[in-house]
Amino acid sequence: MSPRVAVVTGSNKGIGLAIVRALCKQFQGDVYLTARDVGRGQEAVASLASEGLTALFHQLDINDPSSITTAAAYFKDKYGGVDVLVNNAAIAFKVADPAPFAVQAEVTLKTNFFATRDMLTHFLPIIKAGGRVVNVSSFVSSRALNQCSAALQERFRSEDITEEELVGLMQRFVDEAKKGEHKQGGWPETAYGISKTGLTTLSMILARRLSKERPHDGILLNACCPGWVRTDMAGPKAPKSPDEGAVTPVYLALLPPGATEPHGKFVSDKEVQPW
Repeated sequence: MSPRVAVVTGSNKGIGLAIVRALCKQFQGDVYLTARDVGRGQEAVASLASEGLTALFHQLDINDPSSITTAAAYFKDKYGGVDVLVNNAAIAFKVADPAPFAVQAEVTLKTNFFATRDMLTHFLPIIKAGGRVVNVSSFVSSRALNQCSAALQERFRSEDITEEELVGLMQRFVDEAKKGEHKQGGWPETAYGISKTGLTTLSMILARRLSKERPHDGILLNACCPGWVRTDMAGPKAPKSPDEGAVTPVYLALLPPGATEPHGKFVSDKEVQPW
């Protein structure tokens, strides 16, 4: 039996680092802090060591397909797969950022939706039986959903939307934003919101697929909102600390053996939210 292993993306700071900290205290097994930048990642591991906590490091840039495949091969070879995967890596433009909406749409969706999907494409097949997958989304995913046209809302909420259809919709948003036609296309003026609407919907699609293709493996996959957290991304005025923001992702990562729910849900403050 290989030891159990948990992997957290984008975890050298902010909520990701807080998730690693909590898993170091609560998860029975090896915990991997990952980051694009090796130096920053190793500094974060050292900061945890100064708290008496042991995290391991592996380089992982979710925007680099070869980095994803290298990491997946490493965990498959060393651990026989992954027990807990937390997809936390994400970006957000500041409200005052002068970058045009077309640029914000393409860049935000590239990381928050398309790169996270690449992670799931390569890591879902190596999630071990009894595994837990947590996609860190946001409450703005449901807010953005409610601002979409009725036709878009129907597809995002539908039980039969496929991954291919969802990818097409996300690409359509980027293409229409580039032409300045997203409003006519039924989309709201939020690239971050739509990137997270896509991620929450993708979580539901992949959970349904797991239930169908691996019904006896007891894997639970959910999306969650950590809340509004004081980070470099969200700024200093947010009400929650990173450790408070980590509570719901960690709760989902550590759902007890034999649990059957939540699965394919959007969870905030440990409660399943309407979608």
